[in-house]
Amino acid sequence: MKKLQLLPVFIFLLLNSLSRAQEVLPESYINPLDIDYTYMVYNSSKNISYRSGADPAVIEFRGEYYMFVTRSFGYWHSTDLVNWDFIKPKQWFFEGSNAPTALNYKDSLVYFAGDPAGYGSILYTDNPKEGIWNPVASISNNIQDSELFIDDDGKTYLYWGSSNVHPIRVKMLNKDDRMLETGITKDLINLDEEAHGWERFGENNFHPTLKEGYMEGASMTKHDGKYYLQYAAPGTQFNVYGDGVYMGETPLGPFKYMPNNPMSFKPGGFTNGAGHGITVKQTNGQYWHFATMALASNSHWERRLCMFPTYFDEDGLMYSNTSYGDYPRYAPSHPTKAGEHNGWMLLSYKGNATVSSSQLQITKSTITDGDFEVTEIPKKTNADGSILSEVLTDENPKSFWVAEANDAKQWVTIQMNQPGNVYALQLNFHDHESGIYTRVEGLKHRFIIETSEDGKTWETVIDRSKSYKDTPNAYLVLNQPVKATYIRYKNIKVPGNNLALSEIRVFGKGFGKKPTKVKAFTIDRQTDRRDAQLTWDAIKSAQGYNIHWGIAPDKLYQSWLVYDEHELFMRCLDRDQTYYFSIEAFNENGISEKTEVIKVD
Repeated sequence: MKKLQLLPVFIFLLLNSLSRAQEVLPESYINPLDIDYTYMVYNSSKNISYRSGADPAVIEFRGEYYMFVTRSFGYWHSTDLVNWDFIKPKQWFFEGSNAPTALNYKDSLVYFAGDPAGYGSILYTDNPKEGIWNPVASISNNIQDSELFIDDDGKTYLYWGSSNVHPIRVKMLNKDDRMLETGITKDLINLDEEAHGWERFGENNFHPTLKEGYMEGASMTKHDGKYYLQYAAPGTQFNVYGDGVYMGETPLGPFKYMPNNPMSFKPGGFTNGAGHGITVKQTNGQYWHFATMALASNSHWERRLCMFPTYFDEDGLMYSNTSYGDYPRYAPSHPTKAGEHNGWMLLSYKGNATVSSSQLQITKSTITDGDFEVTEIPKKTNADGSILSEVLTDENPKSFWVAEANDAKQWVTIQMNQPGNVYALQLNFHDHESGIYTRVEGLKHRFIIETSEDGKTWETVIDRSKSYKDTPNAYLVLNQPVKATYIRYKNIKVPGNNLALSEIRVFGKGFGKKPTKVKAFTIDRQTDRRDAQLTWDAIKSAQGYNIHWGIAPDKLYQSWLVYDEHELFMRCLDRDQTYYFSIEAFNENGISEKTEVIKVD
């Protein structure tokens, strides 16, 4: 009898234990952003087919968010800054917008500009969800990369410029009289490559012939009575594409160069670049910087979008957190850590990948403007006769694998170097001769993801076999973490003529030890003070290293993630600035302690 009375208590304790075992996973996101990027009309005359998303303009309007993107034939809507749905407007520019600008004016109207031809009317609407836009009759000529800014007093400014010669300029408009120009036009800022290393043209800020970077993508943020004029440099196709800031007391300046520039910068890691963007204020007061990342594989204009939390420090300096910028990050809904890396590490790096078939495997890297280093990898098999594919786990978005067919017989299996708890995956599909050249509705990626501990018994963890989602950079979070050594992608059907993937990235927590603290970290600033050689002792268990630097020990706002190597040559420093450096190591198990901060005069 007593045993029967104890049974309900036992069941209660068991159920309670099981409920506690269910891990609560905070919402997260990853860069590049998981949206249905549009296929470009640009380059279609050359039969080059690729998706792209660049030059984002994001605004908050009536508690929700709208994102306008170059040549996308419409725009996206979100309520949380993570999940975006495309809106096809009823009236729009014929070739889509180019380097668009948008402004929420007192929650009554959204103003928009960005005609690809460089001239045209400014549009407005009070219902962007409906997509009915009205033109202001005034015409503005020779405008590229425009930024429309209406101050609290109603005075209206149009900033513009995209050139390696001409400056960012501003003209005043009268919003109450058809946006006519008032006659006030002013040159504001230009690049100074001799003083600012990060503004130099080229991959890693080096080009054998061209020395002048491009200044473009003006954007204006007003915060605590100060005006932050943001600009992009040195070129959208490069890993060092970033956004800098000049600060002023009025919308017309004068503007002073911000000492901790660039404000948004992501030169290392899987996906590079964080330039030509816009800073938007969330409804809770948190700022976010949306920017452009360089994919640059099919074309140097092949790009993706990113989002980083942005702050103003006690000195009024503006900066973004791009550290581990292409790893999973807490969503904007997180109460205390929004936008920070959530601790899930890369489990799949250099994993052993085998594939069902192989039409082509390419590894590619940017050399200079308009030039690539391209290597076609010969087909290799392992002892079991399975086809190998190194490009799918190499952390290079430009390299890719193409299957022999786009059907349900195609698969990829990755054996990770170490087992771990898998929390999320990112599938980066590649456009290889896709044959699509404009915005096409109804595209969908259909696939299944399976995991295994032994490579024999498999569990389905993601089933999108009947999905209607178009996800060229699919971010997939599991309901609960799963212990695994193997990951398998099973194709059903994806858009375009070919199944092609550039990377399958698996994130989670390894079971081993994180790396030890880095030793012998040295910084040798060169005769050209814009350059510095960094070296440190290699750690056997490390996947890579993350370098932090900035203008003060408590202002290490910049970061550069490096895989495998234990040295880095930087060309992105400002000539006349003193810097402070620190470094940490990381692997699939976590991140080491940072080294002591080193001052470099």
